This record gives sequence, structure tokens and C-alpha cells, in this order.
Amino acid sequence: MQRRTFLMPAAALAALVALLAALAVGTFSASAQIGFWAVTFFNSTDLSGPQVATTTIQGTTLNLDYGTNAPVAGVNPDGWSARFIQQIFFNQGTYEFVVASDDGVRVFINNQLVLDRFVGRVLTTDRFQQSFAAGTYTVVIEYFDAIDLAILQFQFFQISAGVTPGVGFATVTPFGTPAPTEGPSPTPPPPTRTPLPPIPPGALTGTVVRAQVLLVRNAPFLGAPVIGRVLRGQTYQVVGRDQDARWFLIQLSEGQGWVWGFYLNVNGNEFNAPVASPYITAGNPAALTGVVAQTNAVMRLRAAPLVGSEQIGRVPWGDIVPVIGRSADGGWVQVVFRGTVGWLAVNFITFVEGDVNTLPVTG
Repeated sequence: MQRRTFLMPAAALAALVALLAALAVGTFSASAQIGFWAVTFFNSTDLSGPQVATTTIQGTTLNLDYGTNAPVAGVNPDGWSARFIQQIFFNQGTYEFVVASDDGVRVFINNQLVLDRFVGRVLTTDRFQQSFAAGTYTVVIEYFDAIDLAILQFQFFQISAGVTPGVGFATVTPFGTPAPTEGPSPTPPPPTRTPLPPIPPGALTGTVVRAQVLLVRNAPFLGAPVIGRVLRGQTYQVVGRDQDARWFLIQLSEGQGWVWGFYLNVNGNEFNAPVASPYITAGNPAALTGVVAQTNAVMRLRAAPLVGSEQIGRVPWGDIVPVIGRSADGGWVQVVFRGTVGWLAVNFITFVEGDVNTLPVTG
């Protein structure tokens, strides 16, 4: 019997060679998916040894506080590490990333190291910027817990639609160097100086010390709209704070606004400032719930919690909206978007503040 020889077409052979080459590089993308973090745990602090557990976490951001407990069954309470992998779609433009950890963390985007703080430390926040062409990117976060508390937070916000020169995948911030930004957002043009507001005797105050220009926002979130700017060396009365004393509400010449506390030197115990509503400056009714969401896509605002309901608005990707209610089936939340009350599907939003289960059922 004559033996037949199978010859693979040249195009197919080239594709197979390319696939094998990609797998040989050891990229992280194989287990990544959109909308969920694929998490692998190791009972070592350097991601070595056998995988002892796996899980998934929904959403594009992370806000994990395991305290002194084991993160999942099979993992030690101390001396463990984990790798988080996800494919995330980014619009064209520049994003700011905010990463906090206790102990160490490092971040890769498409196999490029963009943040390296893989050392033992107390809870510390780092931030960096990255520019993207529109598309889906593989994001990998490697984390380890040595002893005591285990905390990992990961957030990002689009801060411009264009590409910032010099900010891209070549930007690497090794441990020990300052973060590449001076404030929670890029330094704006020099503002017009205005008279400083009077400060009552004995009041708690804060002085801008770690930024030439510090942006003032109408809510305690990096994605909140900018309502003003304050300069290095200026001192303002602190009239409120968020729950963790990371954001402070300051008294401006006209009204009040929020500033990121890292760039402020408070002249006393910052926890003596009263906890203020995130929406106190806007007079928003969502201040009563304390629940805030961020969109993970451009979303249709609906008149009712139904896919076929009338569209009454279009919420941009990355917008932060106050949440005032939820549907009975848990699939929708009622929000206030630029003065309009409507409904968003929960599959494409991330809750960044508050507990959705405490919301009243309004639809």
C-alpha cells in the first residue's frame, strides 16, 4: 500500500509556527478573559511552587482586604502570593492607574512591566500613567503577602482622549523612584491666583506640599469633575474627609471641594475632621445612599430597568455616577446622570463606594 505524505499549506504552517512561538515566549494572555480576573494562588512569596488554588473575581478593578486571614481555602494566612490576569478594553487616550498594596505588587500590560513595587511594605499607594491605542490589552498583577495584613487595590481612570507624549509602554517605574505624576491628574496650565478664603482660629487646616498644582474635585474620586486648582504652599481649612481620611474637603473662596490627601499636609489629626458625604459639594440626592458606581463601557441610560426601555441618555465609559436605587431582580441600578434619573445594567459597572445591598428597591 502506498503511503501518503500530508503537506501543510504554507500559510497554515506559518500560522502554526507563529502560534508555537507565541506560546514559547511565556505570555500571560492564555488564561485571561474579559470582565473577570483569573486568579492563581501560591504558598510562597515569589509565585514559585505548585498552584494551590484558583478563583475568579468579577470587574476590572480590585479592592481586596483579606486582613490577617487566608484569601481562599488551601492558602496560608501569611507567606503567599497570587497572579491576577484579565483582558481589558481601553479607549484611545491616556489613563491614570492607582495601585495600593500591603505587601508587594507589580503590574504588567501586554507583558511590559509598568509598575514594580514587589517588596515588603505597609499599605502604600502608587500611581502611574499609560497611553493606549484603542483595543484589548492583557493586564497582569502579581502580588505577595509576607506577614500581617494582606491588601490589594487596583483602579484606573481615563484622563485624556489623546496620547500624552513620552507616556507609553516604555514607562517603567522601578521601586525607589518617584511616581511619574505630581498629582492625581496631569499638571494643568498655571491657574489665575484668587484670594485665599479666611480660616477661623483653631480650625483644622491643610497645606499643599507635594504638588505644584493640585486639582480640586467635586467628589472624592480621581474620576470626579475638576472644579478648581490650588497651589503649592497655599493653606485651606479642612471641613471634612472621607471614611479613610484619604480625601479631604477644603473650604475654597467660593464653595467647597475635595483634594487627594497625599499632597496635603494636615496640621493636626486628620481623623478629627468629620466624615462628609461624597456629594456634599454637588447637593446630589445620592449623598443619602453613599453608593457610587463607575461605568466599564459606554452605556445606555434607560427610563426603566428593562433592555427594551426608552433610552434617555448615554453615559460615557469611566463616568462615576451616584446610585440611588436598585431593581428587585438585582440586574439594574437607578442612578443620577447629569441631573437625569435613569437605569443602568449592573453587568457593565463597578461599585466603587458603598454597598449595593443597602439600596432601596425602586424598580
